[in-house]
Amino acid sequence: MQENTETERRDALFAPERVAVVGATDREGSVGRAVLSNLDGFDGDVAAVNPGRDSVLGYPCHPDLASVPGRVDLAVVVVPPDAVLDVVREAGERGVPAVAVITAGFGEAGAEGAARERDLVAAAEAYGIDLVGPNSLGVMSTRSGLNATFGPAMATPGSVAFMSQSGAFITAVLDWANDEGFGFSDVVSLGNKAAMDETDFVRRWDRDPDTNVVLAYLESVVDGRAFIEAVRESDTPVVAVKSGRTEAGAQAASSHTGAIAGSEAAYEAGFEQAGVLRAGSVQELFDVAQALDGLPLPEDSTVGVVTNAGGPGVMTTDAVGDSDLSMASFADATRDRLAERLPANANVHNPVDVIGDADVERFATALDAVLDDDGVGAAVVVSAPTAVLDYGDLADAVVEARREHDKPVVAAFMGGERTAAPADRLAEAGIPNYFDPARAVDGLDALARYARLDAREFDAPREFDADRERAREILEQVRERETNALGVEAMDLLDAYGIPTPAGGIADSPGEAEALAAELGEDVVMKLVSPDILHKSDIGGVRVGVAPDDVRDTYEDLVSRAYRYQPDATVLGVQVQERIDTDDGVETIAGMNRDPQFGPLVVFGLGGIFVEVLEDTTARVAPLSNDEATEMLSEIRAAPLLRGVRGRPAVDREALAECLERLSALVSDFPAILELDINPLVARPADAGGPLALDLRLTIDPEKL
Repeated sequence: MQENTETERRDALFAPERVAVVGATDREGSVGRAVLSNLDGFDGDVAAVNPGRDSVLGYPCHPDLASVPGRVDLAVVVVPPDAVLDVVREAGERGVPAVAVITAGFGEAGAEGAARERDLVAAAEAYGIDLVGPNSLGVMSTRSGLNATFGPAMATPGSVAFMSQSGAFITAVLDWANDEGFGFSDVVSLGNKAAMDETDFVRRWDRDPDTNVVLAYLESVVDGRAFIEAVRESDTPVVAVKSGRTEAGAQAASSHTGAIAGSEAAYEAGFEQAGVLRAGSVQELFDVAQALDGLPLPEDSTVGVVTNAGGPGVMTTDAVGDSDLSMASFADATRDRLAERLPANANVHNPVDVIGDADVERFATALDAVLDDDGVGAAVVVSAPTAVLDYGDLADAVVEARREHDKPVVAAFMGGERTAAPADRLAEAGIPNYFDPARAVDGLDALARYARLDAREFDAPREFDADRERAREILEQVRERETNALGVEAMDLLDAYGIPTPAGGIADSPGEAEALAAELGEDVVMKLVSPDILHKSDIGGVRVGVAPDDVRDTYEDLVSRAYRYQPDATVLGVQVQERIDTDDGVETIAGMNRDPQFGPLVVFGLGGIFVEVLEDTTARVAPLSNDEATEMLSEIRAAPLLRGVRGRPAVDREALAECLERLSALVSDFPAILELDINPLVARPADAGGPLALDLRLTIDPEKL
């Protein structure tokens, strides 16, 4: 086998010296012909592989990879699915470092295809091959003239890398981008992501000095935690469109590429924690890319607007108000400077209206004054065409102002054909131009959001003392049951991880309930304990303020209610707890759902009996840092209740955040926990004792214990 250095491996996929097309043919309409034809512009050598041909489209043809003379860096495979595995193994024996499998019929094609895909991955791993696909359109790099795809067009050169789970999406985007003059460094069709996935390419392009932005169309993420870490470590911004947000969309994505769709909440949380800028549409994806590709990051989120049209100026101001940006307040010196140099009927406040008869010089004067203001972080230049304004000269003036002030500037040169050449001049200087001023503002908004994300510092999750052996013993109880659910009988699980719970215990007889109540020495709370009855309040299975003399009768009544509601229910007894004064508290919920891609997703929000109605929650992928847990407390709509309103005291937010961290540690330590709800987790002031978990239910996978 050939020895491949890291440099060779890095270049093999996008800058190979020799490409072999396995399955090359000159048959009209075939994928093998399309791939070979597209390699005509490649800077390196091309070899055709097909046992039935001496030559294909003028290229010498070899019966197999072993027969190709010299080095092969990239093999593009277009043979039938049953033959792909042998080709990949042959590539491994030959020492080929990179393989792109275009052939379909693998994980997206049912059980038989999935088995083929597993064998393919095993072969790639055994030989250390960087494998793209299968079910891929191929790979492309404008720097080497590489078009190893069966798409209809080559990309325009640029500094944006693009990966997509949909090959058809790539062909449509390239067709549009070529018309718009939007360029790419590399393009890869991920296909089924059997071996190389989005995380691999985020890391690869972060090492690439010719790539300024990474764009992604994703239907799923293979390893959510690895993806978060890769994006956090990357100095290259990542912008993504994620499809499959709805249940129907997720189902379609699964049939498309064999993806297992994770929950939308997990993707929202994971992308936010990673620092991915999520675009809501294809248009937004490329609007954001244009801003990130050529502009410096703003020092703050304030915007100055310069326009020759009042209406579009107001539209721009509204768009700023709808974003996370804010309209800059000009310094007195700036307003004086504008008033001195602009006509009397011009507006010298933000947005600056240089009025409809403005020439380029007046525009340039106003823009220079606005960008010179220390209170302006970025600027939008909005112009409508007039007889006295030359868009080409205005473009030159905007470029000059951007260079002089080193602040981000975007343009909205409104119009048709007359904007084409000026927009090209702006683009050459890294300044995006948008017809719609709202899109221009969105570009700046994304730039400011990325600046905030880029400035974040990530603390490691704290380590807590926990009784993990005790926790495991409690979880093991599920093995003795017909159900995989645990309830309040597992409250000691929370104690093992330092999450406070009320005093009390589980009684399996009226007498034991009386004894527990006597130990607590006051009125108590009594709850039915049954893994088969989740919503105990719905059947009257919870009693608050039970006097000592009523404990025995209450026990019998609760058990009787359970059997009347569900005759075959498993009843483990009744929980007897100390009564907690919650008058100054806020009922919250803390929980976890294990997502197939991102793992444990910790949820926090307003709790109690209305949690499913109010749906006031936020989420993060575990494990959580203290900063992440603290941020969650401020993200729900009910956050003011935690800070104290209308004379109510503030809750102990520090202790509440620590509860979320400890819960995060618990579910990270035990992958067997599939779901967990603490509801309510009563958030209380520090002088009242801080947060307290009053109820618990969880679902376990015994095979993972």
